[in-house]
Amino acid sequence: MQHALASPPKGRASARLGRVALALAALAAGLGGCKHDITAPQVAGWSMVDASQRHPIIVTQQPQTMQVHIAPGARGLNPRQRADMLEFADRSRAGDAGNSRLIIQAPGGGANETAAMYAVTEIRQIVGDMGFSEASIVVEAYHADAANAPIRVSYMRYVAEAPVCGYWPTNLADQRDNGNYPNFGCANQHNLAVMVANPADLLGPRTESDRPGERRDVVWGKYADGKPTGAEKAEDEKVKIAK
Repeated sequence: MQHALASPPKGRASARLGRVALALAALAAGLGGCKHDITAPQVAGWSMVDASQRHPIIVTQQPQTMQVHIAPGARGLNPRQRADMLEFADRSRAGDAGNSRLIIQAPGGGANETAAMYAVTEIRQIVGDMGFSEASIVVEAYHADAANAPIRVSYMRYVAEAPVCGYWPTNLADQRDNGNYPNFGCANQHNLAVMVANPADLLGPRTESDRPGERRDVVWGKYADGKPTGAEKAEDEKVKIAK
């Protein structure tokens, strides 16, 4: 004997379909909220891991100036001034100064104007003997009424400014995300800025110098003559096999 299944009332079926539609809509909305835009800029913690970004070293150029006081009637530099000028010019040729020009400012209008011109001529001769080209030496005049106005010799050099450390806003013992704390890497950056010999190296690599070609010429000459290109070894450098 067959029994026909009773179909639910139409009102109850419509309500059930409505609840299913609402559930599907909520699920779709939840999945849509989990979608990530890979083209958006990332601001995750990795962007602050690099200590050079969190605690940057500021490299600037600052003038280094030497003053040479010339008395009226002097005929040039005295021995002490000449030695100081040699030391100052040698520092200006160091790597941290780069290709900076040497600027000589001579006083004019004062009682020592003539004596200052004698001293400027001697300074130009000193720096010229040290290898400075004429294009790297600039002579300027400035007005001075003082009888003992100085000659100013200056150049620009790179200076590294170290970051300020010691910022501890949070308790590291209670940092549960195990992320980098604000002072992370600051000490290393500070020490690097203080110890670097040439701050210009922090801005970029140095240019390559010309290769030495003496050994290359010797090897090529031996090769052209059909001779062994290796260096000759002394008797005590040769390997001897005992029989």
